[in-house]
Order: sequence, then C-alpha cells, then structure tokens
Amino acid sequence: MTDAATAATAATAATAAPTGLDLPALQRFFDTVVADAGPIRAELLHGGRSNLTYRITDGRSAWVLRRPPLGGLTPSAHDIAREYRVVAALFDSAVPVARPVALREDPDVLGVPFCLVEYVDGQVIRTRAELHALPAADITRCAFGLIDVLARLHAVDPAAVGLEGFGRAAGYLSRQVRRWHDQWTRVATRELADLDLLHTLLIEACPAESGASIVHGDFRIDNAILDPGDVGTVRALVDWEMATLGDPLADLGLHIAYADPAFDPVLGGGAASTSPRLPSADALVERYCATSGRAVTNLPFYLALGCFKAAIIAAGIHARHAQGMTVGTGFETVGSAVPLLVAAGLTALSGK
Repeated sequence: MTDAATAATAATAATAAPTGLDLPALQRFFDTVVADAGPIRAELLHGGRSNLTYRITDGRSAWVLRRPPLGGLTPSAHDIAREYRVVAALFDSAVPVARPVALREDPDVLGVPFCLVEYVDGQVIRTRAELHALPAADITRCAFGLIDVLARLHAVDPAAVGLEGFGRAAGYLSRQVRRWHDQWTRVATRELADLDLLHTLLIEACPAESGASIVHGDFRIDNAILDPGDVGTVRALVDWEMATLGDPLADLGLHIAYADPAFDPVLGGGAASTSPRLPSADALVERYCATSGRAVTNLPFYLALGCFKAAIIAAGIHARHAQGMTVGTGFETVGSAVPLLVAAGLTALSGK
C-alpha cells in the first residue's frame, strides 16, 4: 500500500471510528499482531453497562474487542486481563468460549487495556420480545441449555486449565459482601438505608462456601451467544470480566436473581431474563442439581447476594451515565432499578 493510500485509509477509519476507539492506532496494532488483516472498520455492539464491546472486521474476518467503559468507577468489575485469561484457559475445555486472539494491557494503543477474540456468529437474546418469538418448548430448552453450560463450567478443574491461582475460593462469600459494599461507597449518588440493611443482613446470614469452582460472575441469558438454528445450544459465553474462583452457587443465585422484574430497568425494560415464560426458579435449581450433581442449600442467601450485587452494578452504571460517560442508549432507567433490586434482596432473605 502506498503512503497516500495508507493516509486515506487512516483518515476514513478516523471518521468512522465509534466512541472509545482510535481506529488508526488499532489498525497499526492489527498490522503487527493479526496476520493478513486488511483495513479494518468497527461498530459498537453494546456499550457502557459493562465493558465496551465492538465488532471489528476487515471484510473477510471478524473479531470482538473489549475495553473498559469510559468512566470506570468500579475497577475490579472491568478487569480486561482477567476476562482474557479465563477465556484463553477455557478455550479447549467443555465450556464454549470465543477463540482468544490478543491481550494488550499496555495503554499505548487505545489509552486503556483491551482484549481481542474471534467473532462468534450466533444469536443473542436480550429482550422479552426476542425470547417470546420462540415456541414455548424452545424457551425451556434455551433456559435448560444455559443451566447445563453453567454446570459444565463449575465442573472444570481450575488447575487442569491453568487457573489454580485465579482467585481465593476460601472466604469468597464474605469477600463478595464486603467488596460490593465497598463498590457502593464509590458509586452511590444517594443514601439508601435499605441497602445498608441488606448489607448487614448478608453479613449475618453468610454461610460457609458450598464448594469451589470457576465462577462466571455475571451469568445470564444475554451473556450467551446461541446457535442460530438451535437455541438450546450455547456457542459461546461472553462477558467474563468478573470471573474468579469461588462458590458456584453464587453464579446460580445471581442467574435466578436476574429473573426478578426489578432487573428490568437495568436493560431499559423488557429484559429477556425477567420473562415469566422462562422456567421457574425451582425448575432451574432442579435442573442444576441433576446436571451438576451438587446440592443447592441456603438459596435465599445466594438470591439476596445476587440482588445486592446487581443493585450495585446498576448504581455504577447510573453514576457513569450521570457523568456523561456511557456510550449508547437506554441508560435513563438504570438508576430506578437500585432500590427495586435491594427490596428484592430483602424479600429473598426474609423468605417471604
């Protein structure tokens, strides 16, 4: 390519770059790291609620780039290196993930760390409307397929995939309660007495861990890419930035907590995870027990912990939006979810 053509390509890329990407700088990175990559273009897939996600293509191949949000107020929840490490470790396991390509922890390219994986073609069900377009039997197959993948994740031996030092499973639950309350002190835009009450009750009710495994940390239907022809088959789990070693029932509890209508405002309303057409919590627990071979005890605590965590994640999103640091649309309702999720957590813990 001539100097003039290179300059023209860079100029076009700069004008086409979505917020959060320096496309000419990224092109130089691709030219060095990705063999035979041509001129790239990018589009934002979804942004701001967790790490920003972009589809990158050169017209022949496609990749997904993940970088932290523009205003990262909860740093432990946006760990790009952690996300990439677990995906790379799980790639040849029974857990479906995208093929890892590159991790750049040095901020010299985009000003922040980022990771790159191959694009996985499939369908992502984010809304109730998308879910309800499926036959009832397929909705059930989709829900149980997700639970089966969760059980497979929890069956992976961390040492066998090089993740024995990925976290400290002992004391995981008490650290989660403490850590998420600390995040609340960073992102809160108002006082919320019920959240402080839920925090206190979680400390008092915290059980011993049920076991130890790799945990996803944000397991829900729209964090899975499904086979286009079979929604009961997961082609890849995504959004691994909160993965660690810990209590597997925390994953299950959070997954069920996402079914509460209180979560709806986080995704702008109509979240697929809150659909009443999905199997009940009891049915999901029964499926998980049968597939994983694990007993599920202290479920009210895990549900309440899931609501607590989801509420504080929502508070962080709301705080970034209030500062003008979100990318995309649908953030106006997120703040309203915080007290609703806290109330759901109190209800779960009380058993009412």
